[in-house]
Amino acid sequence: MDFDMAIGDNFASFFDEQTGLHVFVDSFDNEHFAVRIGSAEESILVGSVKAASDEELNAKLKKCYELHIGSA
Repeated sequence: MDFDMAIGDNFASFFDEQTGLHVFVDSFDNEHFAVRIGSAEESILVGSVKAASDEELNAKLKKCYELHIGSA
């Protein structure tokens, strides 16, 4: 799954068609980003990432997602 969030975004959501899972990402300071995975009705916090650039953010989101899916 590829992510395309910018650090200037306060919220983004992504859908993985292969797993049927939604990924929700939000931030209040555009530096720390909370990552939730689940459905539109119910999701769980699986971690948070800190990033200073779009590239760093998207790489860390992908890693966080893959770590969660690997343990599911």
